[in-house]
Amino acid sequence: MNHEFPGTQSFGDALKWTFEKNPQKQIKKNDTWRMQVVKDDNFIYTKEDVVVLLGHSTFFIRLNGKQLLIDPIFKGLPMHNRYTDFPIELTKLKDIDYVLISHSHYDHCDKASLKMIQSQNPDAIFLAGLKMKDLLSKWVGNNEVQEAGWYQQYKLSDDLEIYFLPARHSSRRSVNDVNKRLWGAFVIQSKDKTIYYGGDSGFGSHYKEVAKLFPSMDVALIGVGAYSPRWFMSPNHQDPQQAVQAFKDTEAKMMIPFHYGTFDMADEPLSEPETLLSKLVEGNKVKNQLKIVRIGEAVILNK
Repeated sequence: MNHEFPGTQSFGDALKWTFEKNPQKQIKKNDTWRMQVVKDDNFIYTKEDVVVLLGHSTFFIRLNGKQLLIDPIFKGLPMHNRYTDFPIELTKLKDIDYVLISHSHYDHCDKASLKMIQSQNPDAIFLAGLKMKDLLSKWVGNNEVQEAGWYQQYKLSDDLEIYFLPARHSSRRSVNDVNKRLWGAFVIQSKDKTIYYGGDSGFGSHYKEVAKLFPSMDVALIGVGAYSPRWFMSPNHQDPQQAVQAFKDTEAKMMIPFHYGTFDMADEPLSEPETLLSKLVEGNKVKNQLKIVRIGEAVILNK
């Protein structure tokens, strides 16, 4: 249960959204924009601290020599076409130390992708929220799976520290498991860098809380996309203005937006999140802080 917004969306609300008219339908139909993809796998072979958006909410991160994947999904989804190519060959995703799963929704917790990662990384440790182990263990064989509640730290055997934190969202994979598994965000911390992955989230006070718990945040990965219509989507997803405010609340030095461009999951056109984010940059709302990346583009973190 979200501690600040404990209510959940009803099945009736979902039906209402499904059958109501989308006022942006024609704009979406005419929208030919596609998110740019950089097919350059050099980041795989370096030792630098780096953050790479691989599409939708999937990130590759190297921090302090450790390699992480977050919410890996490599191909399409049921009833959702994929509009961007995966930027690198999947066989090159080896030597992964940790796989982080923010919640159980199909666009973040993909069975085929997780099984593929496990087959190529038999020593990778999977980190997720409470009650996720019963689901993940079916797919990742003998690999270690750790669960955590909000504000808890995972038990790792190296210098990296990873924490599970609140997000304003929900979880579901079938009609019988609504909110049975915990959703959340992650903080990944080395001795000199801190990265926040906000996961899927509506706007809330948890961003200011992150700033208090983890001052001097270097990078905040903030979701933006799948936000329209606001009456239905706002409990789970942020629009661009809210995403920028969320970033400001974290007091991080850099924002990298994600959760748009790869799948069409709501009423807004594919191009709208990036267009509105760009206007916010032009308006100096987040001058020199917002990094709008291409899929596959490596963002090297300076020491």
